[in-house]
Amino acid sequence: MNVTSSDMTLEQLQADIAAGSVDTVLVAAADIQGRLQGKRITGRFFLDEVLDSGTEGCNYMMATDVEMNTIDGYELTSWERGYGDLMFVPDYSTLRRIPWHPATVMVQCDLAFVDGSPLSVSPRQVLKAQLERLEKLGYSPIGATELEFALYNTGYREAMAGDYRNLEAASTYNIDYSLFGTGQVEGYLRRLRNEMDGAGLYTESAKGECNLGQLEVGFRYTDMLATCDNHVVYKLGAKEIADQEGKSVTFMAKPNDREGSSCHIHMSLCDTAGTPVFPTGHGTQMSETMKHFVAGVVATQHDFTYLYAPNINSYKRFADGSFAPTAVGWGWDNRTCAVRIVGHGPALRFEQRVPGADANPYLASAALIAAGIHGIENELELPEALAGNAYTQDAPSIPRRLHDAVAAFESSDIARHAFGDEVVNHYTHAGEVEMAAFDAAVTDWEVRRGFERL
Repeated sequence: MNVTSSDMTLEQLQADIAAGSVDTVLVAAADIQGRLQGKRITGRFFLDEVLDSGTEGCNYMMATDVEMNTIDGYELTSWERGYGDLMFVPDYSTLRRIPWHPATVMVQCDLAFVDGSPLSVSPRQVLKAQLERLEKLGYSPIGATELEFALYNTGYREAMAGDYRNLEAASTYNIDYSLFGTGQVEGYLRRLRNEMDGAGLYTESAKGECNLGQLEVGFRYTDMLATCDNHVVYKLGAKEIADQEGKSVTFMAKPNDREGSSCHIHMSLCDTAGTPVFPTGHGTQMSETMKHFVAGVVATQHDFTYLYAPNINSYKRFADGSFAPTAVGWGWDNRTCAVRIVGHGPALRFEQRVPGADANPYLASAALIAAGIHGIENELELPEALAGNAYTQDAPSIPRRLHDAVAAFESSDIARHAFGDEVVNHYTHAGEVEMAAFDAAVTDWEVRRGFERL
């Protein structure tokens, strides 16, 4: 069920380009960090050349660090291989207007080799592979991502010029649920809500959060591929609209020493007829399918944390008493647990609370589906729920450092069975690159602590 308010079809795009009301088509694909990359193509050229054949882009896009540096050690790319092309293959079901740019439409793409074979390590393909596995079991997932961010009145260029110090947060105190607090930034939030609707997302609400300048905009659930496609459009739009307003936003998991920004993922399953299969009846009783699925999510939490938390900074968010989980386990409507069961009847679902705002939604959702398949195929028993404060209970901890999470993912037989060696090795190397960059850096904390005293 692809819930969208966009009226854009391929026929409409062709008509709008011919009429001159659309002059630019953004051809976009998510990179391994979950950012939309691609080209701005003129409408006429899109119809003449790209519509039927797609377009090309350098394969290094799938093998860089966050700063777009070319990195050795990937099987996909190298200087010796010459950094050849990949194909952007448009998925015309994703066509959408981009209201924050005039006369502009976006189409999201799958990435393929020039011979047409799919690129298995691209995030959208990683998710699609898990969706196909789940479909063979007779299920399809629906869900939503809750993505928090921090808004600053300091623009991006000014922030960079000042080395990201002394940024002016858009709020000066905790505005969680505060209508007055969000009213002070309503100019930005109104644009964000309405222009996301214009881009085909179904916006539900906006609210304040705990950290200074921290906000969340919620969107209606839909099928998981569309949810992830919408998620990356939203992140791009939130940044670009902020930039147009002379502001900036960050999706870092932990931008400062206060509360971090999360990306809670809600998910449930439907059968081939579209009927929810998690509930039995209209209450909170879980079906055997739901119990097995959630048991798989809990059982693979250690192995798959890297796909939920892919950066060094991700792990700074995991702190006791912070609403970010530290304990492996599940609970009934319990926000201290990694996995929270919430809702009732057709809305009964689980919420994975480990991912931060920096998570790649395709990879995190793929991990949840692979985990659930593991639980269903092996008929795993759901352990006892954690009751009360999970932070203080004798429960296993999620990995607390990127080093540990990458090692767990690399050595996981479950991960290699679900994703294949090519995907596991590709993303393991990405984690090693992130760790090496951090280990080589001299931080402000080290200088302040040791410059005079050591």
